[in-house]
Amino acid sequence: MIRKIVPDVISGVQDLATASAHMTVRDATQVMAQRRIGALMVIEGPRLVGIFTERDLLSKVVAQRRDPDTVHLGDVMTRDPDTIGPEESAFAALEMMRRRGYRHLPVMDRGRLIGMVSVRDLYATALDEVEEGLKERDAFISGSAGYGLT
Repeated sequence: MIRKIVPDVISGVQDLATASAHMTVRDATQVMAQRRIGALMVIEGPRLVGIFTERDLLSKVVAQRRDPDTVHLGDVMTRDPDTIGPEESAFAALEMMRRRGYRHLPVMDRGRLIGMVSVRDLYATALDEVEEGLKERDAFISGSAGYGLT
């Protein structure tokens, strides 16, 4: 069975972690630490304008010795991030993330932000899919799935 972003990776309503481009890096990282997440989606009204990740913090703030108390997310976020639709497969999301080198991917449905998936989320879903496939194979080989070998 091919696992879809919704409902297999994101099920139900996700508690979206969002921020304003005017938020300071310090405030954003405190939210990330409290929520134990590696990225925040940056929005203006209902529109996704960027994503701020641990990598952005490392390469655009810490490595450049910028002050997290004065730098705003709008200055260091990744603008116009790639997104994926809810009907896409978990495998397609993983492949996109592998090719482009990121670990978080916002999920959009008809222009509306509905969630975010991480490599960790997708890995767990892919592992479930592999395990299910192995069980089906074993059932087929042993004949316990009603297929039987004659």
